[in-house]
Formats: sequence, structure tokens, C-alpha cells
Amino acid sequence: MKEKDVTVQSATSGWRLLWTKDFGMLWAGQAISQIGDGLSKVALLWFVYELTGSALKMTVIGLLQTIPPLVFGPLIGVYLDRLPKKMVMIVVDLVRTLTVVLIPLCYAFDVLTLERLYVLVFLNSIVSTIFGPALSSAVPLIVDRSQLTSANALIQSTTNVGVLLGPALGGLGIAVVGVQNVLYFNAVAYFISALCIIPIAVRDSHVVKRLEVLSTPIIKDLAVGFRFVFIQHRIVFALMITAVLYNLAISAFVFMLPVVAKEVLQVGPLELGWIWSALGIGMLAASLWLAWVPQGDFRNRIGRIAKFLAVGGLAVCSLGLIETPVLANTMLLIGVIGGTTSVYYPVVSATLQEVTPEHLLGRVFTTFSTGGMASSMVGMAGFGWASDEISPAASLVGIGLALLLTAMVTIHVSRRDYAPATT
Repeated sequence: MKEKDVTVQSATSGWRLLWTKDFGMLWAGQAISQIGDGLSKVALLWFVYELTGSALKMTVIGLLQTIPPLVFGPLIGVYLDRLPKKMVMIVVDLVRTLTVVLIPLCYAFDVLTLERLYVLVFLNSIVSTIFGPALSSAVPLIVDRSQLTSANALIQSTTNVGVLLGPALGGLGIAVVGVQNVLYFNAVAYFISALCIIPIAVRDSHVVKRLEVLSTPIIKDLAVGFRFVFIQHRIVFALMITAVLYNLAISAFVFMLPVVAKEVLQVGPLELGWIWSALGIGMLAASLWLAWVPQGDFRNRIGRIAKFLAVGGLAVCSLGLIETPVLANTMLLIGVIGGTTSVYYPVVSATLQEVTPEHLLGRVFTTFSTGGMASSMVGMAGFGWASDEISPAASLVGIGLALLLTAMVTIHVSRRDYAPATT
């Protein structure tokens, strides 16, 4: 193939993926599922904050969603490397359908207390812990390696679509039909996602029968995964450090949005939906741009992350320092924050998929998930406390500084030698 043809293909292959049967169905199912998630996220966070008036208690929802990856992530990775990824994703979506349905049912029977809501969110997050690593492990089994950055950017765009449409519809749904109907829509979205995955062809070359999986020494397999991440491959370990810093900041920022709406701007759930949608617009634009541009080499990709994160950190600091914020200006800043911070995971995921042997993908992604979720827990609790005890503005400035630190560390990582791992 001529050099010119290669350049054109690299710039357009991401868009062509959407028209393939396998990746197209995967993308469609995830888009619907993420819209459902966006609906329920606004409903759950607004319900807790309105009930308690505490940013710290509101962030308990986020903390409950981070505990299962933190506790069960490495163990899940061991078995995920041996099970068919397609089957795992279908089962998880069906189980999530059932757990989410229980929330509006309890609400309908007037038995949905804060404690019971926490329990149901925790149960749903346990099964949801499996889906993300399964999806990340399945992507390189569906698309070519040269398309990994585009594929991951398009997968992330489904999250962006969910952030863009879900919260706006969720805020409107809360005001018009109530929280129970909003959550019913989320359950239906999970079910549709399972239906979309069924016809997808996923290449699984490392599948072990059930009894063989159960008889495999867990400690040995865990050690193999940890050794690859923390010792064997320096780039993977360096990216792990940036992931910890990134999640410390960005998870806290997302869960601070209801506080920004109610305490800083003094607006209601409908405007909160608009703010969340502004975040989604920026994220979606960045993901679509990332799917279009050529993948590039390692240093260019990681350096690009650093530049964008620096801009995002400055934007978050500005949001906290504005004395008399206006809704329109705040939405613009949040859109910039969404766009500059959302380039991180598609690039990092593609790099991990490139350098990780196929039989270790599950363990590597669950290890990253565990580290990221642990960092998210610290960030949400710490910045939530700062918002309650000091001020929301101080919390936002702290988040912005954390993003700037992430950018500095990422610049250092981009200067390291790139050495792909051997299988």
C-alpha cells in the first residue's frame, strides 16, 4: 500500500469502524447503555444531595461504585483472561438490568430509604466492575491493532453521548415524571445493550473450560499480572502512575457538578442537566477528533495528553476562582474541561492493548481499574470534605492543581523509551 493511501486510511479508519457489523453493534449498544447511565446518575446524585444537603454524603454514591473494583478487580482479571468476553458482557448487562429495576420498584412501594439506595447501588456496582475490563479486553479481539486508538476513542464517545444526552433527559425526567421512571429507562438500556452484543463475533483464543478455571492457582496468576504491570514493563507502570493522578482529579470533578449547580450557581436539576451536557459536548468533540486523527507514535500520543490536561487543569482552577459565575460562561468552561480531559483514556487504553499480551489483557485492565478506583475514592472523599468544610471553590482549585500535576508527570512519561512487551 502506498504511503498516501496509508495516511488516508489512518485518518478515516475510525469512522469506517462504525459501519462494520461487529464494532457497529458494540458501539450502538454502548451508546444506549451510556445514555441510560447518564439518566440514572443525575437522578441518584440529585436525590441524595436534596435529601441530605451534604456533598460528602452525595459522594458516597461514587464511593460505593469504586469499592468493588478496588476489592475484586485483580481477582476478576484472572478469570476474565480465561472466559469468553462476549458471554461475560451479555451476562453482566442482564444482571445489571435486574439490579437497577429494584431501585424504582422500591421507590414505587415507598421503601427507598437512603441506606437501601446505597445497598442497591453497591450491588449494581459489583457486577458493573466486570464490564469495563471485559470491554477493553474485547476491543483488540474485534479490530486491528492499527485501529486501536480510533476504536477506543469511539467507545469513549458512547460515554460522551451518555453524558451529553443522559443528564439533560434525566434532569427533565426528574422534574416531569419522577426518579422512578428515569431509572426504569436505565434498566431497559442495559437490556438493549445485551441484545446488541449477542450477534457480535469476538475472537477468543485463550478460553479455558470452567473446571480448569476453578482449579488454576489464583495467587500465581495474580502474580503474573502484577509482575507485568509493576516490574516487567516500565511504560505500563509509568502509565499506571498517571492513571492514579488523573482519576484522583477527574472523578472528584464529575461528582462535584451537583454542588456547582446548587451552591455556586444556585440552580435546579434542569440546569444541572445542561451543565452535565456541556461536559458531554466537550468530551464528544474530543473523542470524535481523536478517532479521526492518525494514531501517531508513542511520544506524540502521550505528549498530546499532557498538553490537553494542562489546559483542563487551568480551566478547573478558573471555575473555582470566578467570584460571580454566570451559567453560560460556566457551561463553556465545563465544555473545555470535558474536551481537554477526555483524550486521556483512549490513548492510554490503546497503548496498553498494543504492549500487553492477549492472555494478560484482563489482568492488566483490572489492575489499572483497581488503581484508578482507589485514587477516585480518595479524590471524591477528600475533595467532597473540602467542599463541605472549606468551600466548593477551594475544592475546585484543588482539583485543577491535581490535573496540572498529572500533566507534568505525563510529560515525563512521554520522554521515556517505548519498548513493546514480548508475549
